[in-house]
This record gives sequence, C-alpha cells and structure tokens, in this order.
Amino acid sequence: MILTGRTGLIALICALPIALSPWPSTAFVVLLAVLTLAIVVDVGLAASPSRLQYTRWHNSSVRLGERVNLGLLVHNGGRRRFRGKIRDAWAPSTRADPPTHRVDIAADRAQRIDTCLRPVRRGDQQSASVTARSIGPLGLAGRQKSRRVAGQVRVLPPFLSRKHLPARLAKLREIDGLLPTLHRGQGTEFDSLREYVVGDDVRSIDWRATARRCDVVVRTWRPERDRRVVIVLDTGRTAAGRVGVDPTAADPGGWPRLDWSMDAALLLAALASRAGDNVDFLAYDRITQAGVFGAGRTEVLARLVEAMASLQPALIESDANAMVSAILRRTRRRALVVLLTDLNASALDEGLLPVLPTLSARHRVLVAAVADPRVDELANGRADAAAVYDAAAAEYSRNDRRAIASRLRRGGVEVIDAPPTEIAPALADAYLAMKAAGRL
Repeated sequence: MILTGRTGLIALICALPIALSPWPSTAFVVLLAVLTLAIVVDVGLAASPSRLQYTRWHNSSVRLGERVNLGLLVHNGGRRRFRGKIRDAWAPSTRADPPTHRVDIAADRAQRIDTCLRPVRRGDQQSASVTARSIGPLGLAGRQKSRRVAGQVRVLPPFLSRKHLPARLAKLREIDGLLPTLHRGQGTEFDSLREYVVGDDVRSIDWRATARRCDVVVRTWRPERDRRVVIVLDTGRTAAGRVGVDPTAADPGGWPRLDWSMDAALLLAALASRAGDNVDFLAYDRITQAGVFGAGRTEVLARLVEAMASLQPALIESDANAMVSAILRRTRRRALVVLLTDLNASALDEGLLPVLPTLSARHRVLVAAVADPRVDELANGRADAAAVYDAAAAEYSRNDRRAIASRLRRGGVEVIDAPPTEIAPALADAYLAMKAAGRL
C-alpha cells in the first residue's frame, strides 16, 4: 500500500477542526477513523498491479550520445480500470526520460509507453525493473508492485572521426592512381601503360613498349593491395585515464583514453579497408578481451564496432610479453601492427620495450598514443607558486613522453603522440604516408 500527497494534505486540513473543537481527542479519533476508512476503501477499489502484463520492443543497439526510444506495451488483464503511474527504470548512465509515465488503461486493454534513452557510457545497458503504481478513485492511496522485465541496449562507439574520412579517401585516390598524380615507391606494383606527357619521370619510360608503339610510353604504378593491418588496443590501466572533453555529454569530464583510441582505430580500419588492405583487431591487457580476424572488407567496420562496444579498461598492468606473443601467433605474414597505448615511461620500460625487438623484427610497428591536453595547459601556468609547481610537474611528464618516444623511434618504431581530437587524423595520415612510400 502507498499513500499519496492528497492524503497528507487532508490530514493537515483535519488539524484545524481538531484545534477548534471543544473535545479535541474525540474529534481526532473520529477524523482518523474516517480517513483510515477512506484509505482502506480506496486501496480496495484500486486496480491490482499484479494483473499487468508487459511486452518490450527490443532495440539492438544505439551509438553513444544518440537518442533511442524504447517501447513497452502494458496490458491490463484485470477487471478494473488501471489509473496511476508506471516507471521503466534503467541505469542512471542511460539518462532515461521521462522517469515516470501516467497511464489510464481500461480492463482488457493495452497502452504503449516510450522511454527515451541517451546513454553516456558504452557497453550493454540492462533495464532494472518496471514499477507500477495504481491509485484508487479517491486519489488517497493505492497499490505498488515492481517486476523485472528483461531489456538490453548495446551502446556502440560513436565514431566521431568519421568526418575526417572523405578528405583521407581523396588522398587515397590520389595515391592509388585514380587521380593524375602517380607515386612510385618501394613496394609499389605495375598498373598500366600510357603515353608520356611533359612532367613525367623519365625513369618510368618503358623502352620496350616505346619501341613497339613508336611513341614514348611510361609505366604507371599503384600501391600494393592486400596488405595486412593489425590494430592492437591496449585495455590496461593506462587506458582508463580521462583526457580531453566528452563530446557526447554535457558534463566536463573527458573520455577515457580507450575511447579516443577506439575512435582512431575505427577511422584507420575504414580507410585501410577502402584501400584494399585486410584489417585485424585485437584488444588485450593480460588476456584477449576482444578480437576480429579474417573479416571481409565490407563487414570489418561493423564487426569492429560490435567488438568494441563492451570493452572497458581494466585497472591492471598490461602483459606486453603475452600481447606480443598473441600478435605473432595470429599474424604470420609481415604486417603493419598499430599499437594504441599510452607513452607511460614506467609501463613501457618494464613492459613493451624489452619485447618490442621481437615484434619489430617480423612486422612494421607503429605506436599511437593519446596525449593529455591538460598537461600542456599546466606547463604554461605561472600565475602563483602552486601553478609553477604544476608547470614543473607537467614539463617533467612531457619530457618523459619525448624520451620514451625517442627510444621507440631508435628501435625502428614509428610513434604518433597527439591530443585526443587529433589522434585519429594523425594516425590516418601516417598510414597514407606509408601507403604512398610502399612501406606497409
């Protein structure tokens, strides 16, 4: 049984006649008895929430930051009209709106209610429970019952870096020879013959074809296709740090490094698949958290999004030795291995650096890291003594990152260290530069 605000208001009004009555105790007992009787009658006349039946329309997925309406069909199987409220409860991170729904359902009738979700966290979001509150005809009291109604929404990464894809595809067409500018580099392959025009490299002249046609003919080249790109996502403790600003929510807290790395990985995967290369994906800390191997070029992006949806950073140190072993076990042919991690000196010194030569000896390795823009802001602070100490600490951190990046480059590893909003286009540009030079 539940009481409404109207009951409290009536009880407050009843205090006036009790105060003015010459027999206050008698007036109190009489009014209390009347109010209690009215409440009992109202509860008895209220429809039973237990007779409600729920059917949920399932929505399989939604991108982070987008809205989705979840439908719930409520059928009144009782013999009385159901008047009251229904709350379809979800986790707070789903930002469910409205929190409650007013309903008026006749006997043996149904009504649909829609709850709008705007999730601010990735992963599988589960519904909590459905609570029905039936109010009697007097509006004084009613009945309430909660029931678990299964519901799930998978919140996918938003892929905000998609806006950079058209410009990179234009560069790819230029590199691939679909535009007049053609590139020749180590690893490029023969494409076709055409007549010589002023400005062509004389080293591209095909003398045999020129002799056959009695005209100067040059060879055109295009980057080799069917290369393999292995994207490795470090889901260890360094991926949990929040950097930048969350572009999908109103709160000032930034995204975890893991989410920015995912966004960069999706742009690279979309670009590489359009370039005719094969893309594999591995998420690892101490064990394999997710993996996509052998996916077709048309389906690799969708499979990556699904694999990334439920990933969360683990507050443990990643096992670099096991990670490298997993990469080598999965990838036999020479490939471009893109490791999305953080340039944390202590973590890399003890983890990745000792085993990196084993990986770089068989594959081309590129390490991409998300830098914290707040560190650059702190490094410029000189307002007071505390700001100077913060600036010194920030500068020390930046020097550590530069030093570890230099050590990686000396070991033959390419390094990208960029702010959150720039990491995705910077990684795509690095891939295109390798593609143009034939270094994949």
